[in-house]
Amino acid sequence: MLTDSPEGRHGVDVVDPRTWSVERLGFDPGHGVRTIDWLAVPTQRLAEVTGGTVFHDDLGEITRIRHALEWYPDDLWRYVLACQWRRIAQEEAFVGRCAEVGDGLGERIVTARLVRDLMRLCLLLERRYPPYSKWLGTVFASLDAAVEVGPVLERALTSARPATELAEAYRKVAELQNRTGLADPLSPEPRPFHSRPYPVLDAGRFTEALLARIEDPALRDGVPVGAVDQYIDGTDALARLGPLRDLAGRFLEEEG
Repeated sequence: MLTDSPEGRHGVDVVDPRTWSVERLGFDPGHGVRTIDWLAVPTQRLAEVTGGTVFHDDLGEITRIRHALEWYPDDLWRYVLACQWRRIAQEEAFVGRCAEVGDGLGERIVTARLVRDLMRLCLLLERRYPPYSKWLGTVFASLDAAVEVGPVLERALTSARPATELAEAYRKVAELQNRTGLADPLSPEPRPFHSRPYPVLDAGRFTEALLARIEDPALRDGVPVGAVDQYIDGTDALARLGPLRDLAGRFLEEEG
């Protein structure tokens, strides 16, 4: 139990691995990991379970759990990447459109949202589960992609023309996507948004290319919402695994 004394702040719980798994993940990986399990667990929980320090595991049970959750199967990896590209596709034009109407604050808000989504996309491309916001920048900085993409994202947050900097970031991340071989390669070059004079990637192309390589029809043909923390980011909501599993299950039923 946590106390106010320096000697009693360890917060140690004594539980068996199955109970611990169900508490942290909402299911027991020892019985297999289904599609609903992958999509209903916040990536921050997967990052904790697979990346936290293990001091002793003489029976190997924690190692087996971590191995089962090491990374998404390829179909699911394509799916979460496709959904992350879709998030970018839905807002990439809004930076320029805000600028057109003189909405400087809106332009900054949308830019920051896109920077966050690009950081999470880079993590997924390098097989790293995105953590929650406090650690996002720290973990992103450890990626190979951060060397080239990081400075561009920082400039986008302060530039007088963030759409231009974001376009360069899109290009670099699209090149990373092409190198994975998970989908047919596409041109990473930005292009004008229809007749408007600001650049976008047309990121939906990457969503479609990834979905086209998915074999599971429930993932390929359904609503591309992704893992639960790709469409929910409230702290209190992400802490309640039961309702998250119910919600993710409903999307899978719709997709099926």
